[in-house]
Amino acid sequence: MKSNFYFILITLFISQLFQAQESIHAKLIDSTTQKPIPFATVELNKKSGVISNENGVFQMYLNKKTTVNDSLFINCLGYETKRVAVQKFTDGIIVLSQKSIELDEVLVSNKEYTVDEIIEKAQENLATNYDFEYTKSRLFYRQSDNNNILKNTIDIKKSTIPEINQKFVDSVLSIMPKNSSNYTEILGDLYEKPIANNALKLDIIKASNLYDKNNEISFESLEEKFNNIFKKHIKRDSYFKIKSGIFGTKEEIDSSLFGDTKDDKDIEKTKVFIEEQKKKESERKKNFLRYRKQAISNLETSSFIFEDSHLNFLEKSNRYNFELLDYQFLNGEFVYKITFKPKRKEEYKGVLYINTDDFAIVRVDYNNVKKLKNFRLLGISFSEYLKKGTFIYSKNNANKYVLKYAEEENGNKFGIKRPLKIIEKNKHTKGRRKQNEISTDIHFIVSNITKKELVVFENESITETTFNDFTEKAKVKPTYLPKYDPSFWKGYNVMEPNQAIKDFKSIE
Repeated sequence: MKSNFYFILITLFISQLFQAQESIHAKLIDSTTQKPIPFATVELNKKSGVISNENGVFQMYLNKKTTVNDSLFINCLGYETKRVAVQKFTDGIIVLSQKSIELDEVLVSNKEYTVDEIIEKAQENLATNYDFEYTKSRLFYRQSDNNNILKNTIDIKKSTIPEINQKFVDSVLSIMPKNSSNYTEILGDLYEKPIANNALKLDIIKASNLYDKNNEISFESLEEKFNNIFKKHIKRDSYFKIKSGIFGTKEEIDSSLFGDTKDDKDIEKTKVFIEEQKKKESERKKNFLRYRKQAISNLETSSFIFEDSHLNFLEKSNRYNFELLDYQFLNGEFVYKITFKPKRKEEYKGVLYINTDDFAIVRVDYNNVKKLKNFRLLGISFSEYLKKGTFIYSKNNANKYVLKYAEEENGNKFGIKRPLKIIEKNKHTKGRRKQNEISTDIHFIVSNITKKELVVFENESITETTFNDFTEKAKVKPTYLPKYDPSFWKGYNVMEPNQAIKDFKSIE
C-alpha cells in the first residue's frame, strides 16, 4: 500500500513538472503563397509573448497550467489576427490569411490626407505617441558576428633572416582562421528612460556566447616564436627602418627583447605595454555587462524617434520623396503604407507603416542606397557597404508605443595591398649599417557582417524610485558554448535561432 502511495506521488510530481515545461513550437505560413511569415507577434491571452524569427518559427514556454480559456493571438502586418486555443493546438504549422482592405473601410472615421500631411502629423505626434518615461522591459538580444578573410597573402621578396622565409610566413598565415562566427545571446530586464543620459540599467538573467575557441590566435605563442628568431639574428643596439610605399618610420629596438637589459625602468615599461595590449580583448570580455548594454542602447537609439538618428525622414522630411502605396492591417487597426526615398544626399530608403488614427509609425523597414563609407588611399581601403534593418512598435500598459522588435545588419570590408620593407640598421658596427632586410608585398581583405536583433516580450511603466533602487550585477559573464545547445534556453521565452546558429559546432 505504501509503495502505491509513493508511486502516485511520483506520478503527480512528474506530471506537474511536465506541465510546467509545456511549450508550443510552430511555424507561421501564408495561406496563399505557403511562404514563412517572419516577425509576427504571438501573445498568450494578449499579455506577453514572442516574435517569430526570419523563418516564421517561434517557441513559447507556458509557465502555468493552461485552461480552456487560454489562447494564442497572432498578429502580423497585412494578415488577419488569428486566435488559437492552446489546449486544442496540435499541428506545428499555423496558417495566416491575408487581410483584404477596402478604401472606404479605412476612411470611415478618417479624412483623406495627402502623403505630406500624414508625414507632418507623424512628426507632430511623435512626443505624445511614444513612451519616453521610465520603463522596465523583459528583452532578448542576439548579436551575430561573421568574419571572412577573403585574401591573406604575404609574398617574401627578400629576407636575410633564414627563419623568416616564405614557408614560415605561410605557416603563420595558415593558423589564421579564414572564417569565424560569434553569437552572443542575452535574456534580461532593461530599466531605462530613453531620453535621459545614462538612464539605463540591465539585469542579465542568462547569457551565452557561442563561438569556436580554436579560432582564437594565441598572442603569447606568436610573440614567443618571433622573439626567439629576433634574439638570434638582431643586435641589441639596432634600430629598424620600416617602409611601406613612399612612407618610412624609424623604430628603436626594445632592449628587453634580449632579457638582459640593466635598465629596470625599460623592462617595466615594456611589461606594462605588453600587458595593456593583452588586456584589450580580455577587458571586452570582463566588462560584458557594460559592452552589451551599450550595444542594446545604440540599437534602440538609432530609431527614428530619437534625435540625430540616421533615419531622419521625419526630422528632415524635405530631403525625401514620399509615396502612399496602400493600406494594411496590423493588430486589428489600419495603417498607411508609405515609401520614402532620398532626393539627393541622404543615405536610406524604406517603407513606413503609420496608424491611420493616431499617426504613430508602428513599423519601418530601411536599407542604405549607397556606400556609407568608402575610403581608399595608398593601398589601404575601407568600405561600409551595407546597413539595413527593421523597427516595430506596439502599445504598452500606459497606452504608449514602445519598441517591440529591432533588427540591424551591417556589412563592411577592410583591405591592405602595398609593399612592406623592414630594414635593421646599426650605427655601432663596422662597415655597412644595414644588418638585415625583409622585403614583402602584403595583400589582405577582410569582410564582416554583424547582425543585431532585439525582442521585447513585456514592457511596463515604472517610477523613478524603482529605477534608482535597482542595482546592476556588475560581474556578469556569459556561458561559453562550443556548439549550439537546444536545452540552454529551455523554459525561457526567447527568439528562435536561425539555421546557421543551430548548425554551429566548434572544430574538434
